[in-house]
Amino acid sequence: MSANPLLSIEGLTASVDEKTILHNVNLNVAAGETHVLMGPNGAGKSTLGHLVMGDPVYTVQNGRIAFDGQDITELTTDKRSRAGLFLSFQAPVEIPGVPLSSFLRASIAGRPGLEMKGKEFRRRVKELAAELNMDTAYLNRELGVGFSGGEKKKVEMLQLLLLQPKLAILDETDSGLDVDALSTVSHGMDAYRKSCNGSMLIITHNTRILEHLDVDRVHVMVKGHIVREDDASLIPWIDKNGFETFEREAAEQRAQAEAVAAEQQA
Repeated sequence: MSANPLLSIEGLTASVDEKTILHNVNLNVAAGETHVLMGPNGAGKSTLGHLVMGDPVYTVQNGRIAFDGQDITELTTDKRSRAGLFLSFQAPVEIPGVPLSSFLRASIAGRPGLEMKGKEFRRRVKELAAELNMDTAYLNRELGVGFSGGEKKKVEMLQLLLLQPKLAILDETDSGLDVDALSTVSHGMDAYRKSCNGSMLIITHNTRILEHLDVDRVHVMVKGHIVREDDASLIPWIDKNGFETFEREAAEQRAQAEAVAAEQQA
């Protein structure tokens, strides 16, 4: 791990509607690395991704988030995006009346190194669409409207390849995909990593999408706590054994912590 990680999450405790969701989370991602955040449903994985991206629904109670040497804990989402962060969604939204091509053009506006004239932009987007085996007719359709789940995820991969962020947080990108769509999305992730030495934090509870990726570190989250961190060898172990062992260990740790707190109060 680099002494100066690209993403540094230190002691992050956060809540939504006054309910604490994350508890003292620490996680670092270096430039060019691929990390995986795994855990059962409801563990807080997506919450962490949204917090890093600055979703105002969540409240940071303690800790800090640093990105590329800058404390971004208080930055708005748009400023985090322009700094080089990208977040994909489990369920990409539909925006009627906004053509996909117009949305993509607006997304690169004012970003250093991504300025393109109309003809150059159209050529670049068509090249990326072809790389993702995506019909260019989709570029003229309203963003997400009438798209299948797989098509929506392809659009997010198109955005990723176009923007080339420093760090991509991919939240359940494999959710609901058939084999062909999963292959296309996996190809998009690999193409992004190779094209700009991009870093990835892949949030998932399914190991399928990881089969063709070189993973550097795996983090396991249970009920808002990071309970295990290891190299890629942890992935086949999870595939075979699931998360039950981690959930049991987390329950034992909580019980011990509560017992210590009770003794201190006595």
